Amino acid sequence: MTPTSATGRADRPRRRGGFTLVELMLVVAIIGLAAAAVVLTAPPPGQPVGVEAERFAARLIRAREEALLTNRPVAVEVDADGYRFAAFDGAAWKPLSEGPFRSSEWDADTTVQAPARIVFDVIGSADPVSVGIARPRGAARVTVDAAGEVRLS
Repeated sequence: MTPTSATGRADRPRRRGGFTLVELMLVVAIIGLAAAAVVLTAPPPGQPVGVEAERFAARLIRAREEALLTNRPVAVEVDADGYRFAAFDGAAWKPLSEGPFRSSEWDADTTVQAPARIVFDVIGSADPVSVGIARPRGAARVTVDAAGEVRLS
């Protein structure tokens, strides 16, 4: 007896392994949609403002600790270009440049609102100051209170 198909035709050729053009196009379309989803959800290039603000706040905290540990005032000069550290040796302010006290420049698209000079005295206190750091995709504020505590918001 000869096998027949659903249409009743017995001479239908057997299908060989492989994919049809429609199946291949469907797979390509699914891969394209998945790639588009990845591209659209990926963060934009460049670091967010929060990373730069956190680094700045951490270095301010380290400057306060340096003032406490070495029993000498430590200043941080903040301007539109970046920030620098200095310590008072009893007669003059001397730049600090080793370790975490290297001068640092802001990234190219960063603007600083309210450039300032922050001085931590030998007991860690400072005049209150707030430094705004902004980028096209966001802003952050680093605040130093009268007790010398550094906060990021």
